[in-house]
Amino acid sequence: MIDTAPLAPISGRFVGEEHHFPVRIYYEDTDLSGIVYHANYLRYMERARSDMLRLAGIDQRAGIEQGLGAYAVTELGIKYRAPARLDDDLIVTSTVENVRGASCVIHQVIRRGRTVLTEGRVTAALLDPQGRPRRQPQQWIAAFEAIAAGNAVSP
Repeated sequence: MIDTAPLAPISGRFVGEEHHFPVRIYYEDTDLSGIVYHANYLRYMERARSDMLRLAGIDQRAGIEQGLGAYAVTELGIKYRAPARLDDDLIVTSTVENVRGASCVIHQVIRRGRTVLTEGRVTAALLDPQGRPRRQPQQWIAAFEAIAAGNAVSP
């Protein structure tokens, strides 16, 4: 008999002030040498940030559709410490460091177990449809502040 129950969405969860997002490394993630291609770490971080916002109640898609705008990375620093390989199970940990009127700074660490593989700091700004910085809605700022204070709750 085939189970026809809907699948649970792939999602991270809040653990205190951190958002944890699981990632499994597939063959397509690796390069010819068998390690994860460097740009893929940025993808994992992006997925983790998007998941964190969704869980916190920040609906990016609705913001775009309503003409509010979209977040764009305005600054990024990344340090590669150790490689990930095929079939590794990783955790991307995201922490909100600073919230300003139009932007926020998020620190992210990718780990395999206790080993830090990659560490990055991202500044994302809300841009209006014309590409100019725009003040974030107060409820979005409050959501970021709740994450930073460890008060965000996973559904």
